[in-house]
Amino acid sequence: MNLKFLATLLIAATLAACSSTKLDTPPVVDAPVVPVKVAPATPPVEPPAPQSTVKSVVLHPLDDPKSALAKRSVFFEYDSYEIAPAGRALVEEHSKYLTAHASASVRLEGNADERGGREYNLALGQKRADAVRQAMKLLGVAEKQMESVSFGKEKPLANGHDEEAWAKNRRVDVNYQTR
Repeated sequence: MNLKFLATLLIAATLAACSSTKLDTPPVVDAPVVPVKVAPATPPVEPPAPQSTVKSVVLHPLDDPKSALAKRSVFFEYDSYEIAPAGRALVEEHSKYLTAHASASVRLEGNADERGGREYNLALGQKRADAVRQAMKLLGVAEKQMESVSFGKEKPLANGHDEEAWAKNRRVDVNYQTR
């Protein structure tokens, strides 16, 4: 019986704890709206932009990778020393630079792919270098600004034994000696 009494007392205490009491809340009263004068907004003053300490660098046209003068190799077809149309544009750009800069000079280095004998490739490389030299001369470059040499197959740009490598090795390199 004690247990029943204790259980009843526990239930009564729980129900008493759950009962809610009414909170006193103030009544809501409509108040008149009073306009407030606001000063006109002024734009925020921005601090001056910090001065950059990085100095701009002006690249020499021969060093600028975006310049047409960045390309320095005129490529040729197999067993040929005739300048292809793509190579003519390159020769014209270098010729313009050389005519505008009389103190500049170049060495035109003729090259050939690995096919053919040593003497044949040296002769072909020389013919290629001389062809570029003659084209530059016709475009107004002074003889004293140019020198043409041949390396034959001795200075390959690409190592390999396929058409891709050979095409890269059939070239004349425009090597500036003075600017």
